[in-house]
Amino acid sequence: MKPETAGKVKYGVWGLILGAIIVMIIGFAWGGWSTKGSTQKTADEAVLASQAAICVAQFMKQPEHEGKLKELGELDSYRRAEFVETGGWDKMPGQEKADSAVAQACVKGLEVLIKK
Repeated sequence: MKPETAGKVKYGVWGLILGAIIVMIIGFAWGGWSTKGSTQKTADEAVLASQAAICVAQFMKQPEHEGKLKELGELDSYRRAEFVETGGWDKMPGQEKADSAVAQACVKGLEVLIKK
């Protein structure tokens, strides 16, 4: 290989490497690209939010929800999730046992209604 060609190949390869690095930096910083881990975290948060909304709806659907809401408001904050779990409102249709995170998120949604 001629020295001129070797120099061109060398700078061409370095240009490709630096170009790829710049494209990745721009893609992740401003292009909206994301890693699998951050995408999974966002999806898990969205599922939790929707399950919490269903939990609040199930709580409010019961006939005597105002009394239960008042009872929930009188409990200490650390016992409220247990109250929701005992009532079974945190269970999604078809589930036997709910995730405790759903009960905690449900309590946060119900606390907004307590303060009204």
